Amino acid sequence: MKKDIHPDYHEITVVMTDGSEFKTRSTWGAAGETLKLEIDPKTHPAWTGEHRLVDSGGQVAKFNKRFQGLGLK
Repeated sequence: MKKDIHPDYHEITVVMTDGSEFKTRSTWGAAGETLKLEIDPKTHPAWTGEHRLVDSGGQVAKFNKRFQGLGLK
């Protein structure tokens, strides 16, 4: 392994969306910093099963209009 090319591996604090926190080791930030998550397994649709459609520029409405006759709901 080459010397002095690897990032520093240190301990940080991770704060979840509900305020709970834990310590872990990471190459993110500097030693002792806090990483505040905006999405975590407690809020992400992939884990909660709650899906939300985000309509950017009317794309969802355009899709629904285009395929309304196929019986998709």
